[in-house]
Amino acid sequence: MTPPVRAALLMLVGATCVSVMNVTIRLIVEEVHPFQAAFFRNLFGLIVLLPFLGRHWIQPFRTRMRGRLALSGLGHLVAMLAYFTAIAHMPLADVTALSFTKPLFATVGAALILGEVVRARRWAAVAAGFAGVLIVLQPGAATVSPYAGLVLLSTLSIAAVTLMIKRLTATDGAVTIVLYQSLFLSIYSLPLCLLHWEMPDGETWLLMGLTGIVGTGSWLAFTRAFALVDASSVMPFEFARLPLTALLAWLLFAEVPTVWTWVGGAVIFASTAYITRRESRAGGAEPAKASKLARPAADS
Repeated sequence: MTPPVRAALLMLVGATCVSVMNVTIRLIVEEVHPFQAAFFRNLFGLIVLLPFLGRHWIQPFRTRMRGRLALSGLGHLVAMLAYFTAIAHMPLADVTALSFTKPLFATVGAALILGEVVRARRWAAVAAGFAGVLIVLQPGAATVSPYAGLVLLSTLSIAAVTLMIKRLTATDGAVTIVLYQSLFLSIYSLPLCLLHWEMPDGETWLLMGLTGIVGTGSWLAFTRAFALVDASSVMPFEFARLPLTALLAWLLFAEVPTVWTWVGGAVIFASTAYITRRESRAGGAEPAKASKLARPAADS
């Protein structure tokens, strides 16, 4: 297969993994607290990651940026806890649609914090994306779920983590960054897990192990896809997360997304895809490489 075809298939694999993970998280949090689910997602994800360290497994642990990695881990923890809690109370399709806002927050943060130049067209795309959020939430038509705020908090936090990791990629490789993210997330989430401890049954243990596997699988698939081709070329395939998640939610939980979820999700995703394409054209190949490395996600 040609690289574009392989990249497209990898993006679909990654989207499928994220959709399955959303479902397993929902099933897990029906039995145990979301904070406990988050800890075992991190722990099993770390275990799954270890075989990918290679023969010289000590090398990925070497870094001079442990303090910054620890700080980014805190931001990632906030994102994950908010996301897991929202999944327990919101329709999965709505959570997925709102999760597409991560690049919007990242663009705003890059302009305000990193001083990157964001021109009028990208600002217009950001505005369109947040209009899509309003379409999904429909303020005024019904009571807006407070858990929708948690999804947006999650995407805001992970956008901040992305900006930090963009700086870290100058000194550390992708495996080092993800390894430390998983390690710090496991450490940080352990006390919260113990605070809300409930003994999982056998089925829940299996689901938590599956969550770690598909979460790490999504990271590997997305990273490999962005290594093969430019990010803007395969971004549209990430939208597959919405129909896949909606299908699984309908089959397992009888959740039927509203038409506004589809419309708003499409508007949000179209704006983020446009931003990705504009960044790729403005920055050339190197920013594309950086973006493939700096891809943490609360939903993976």
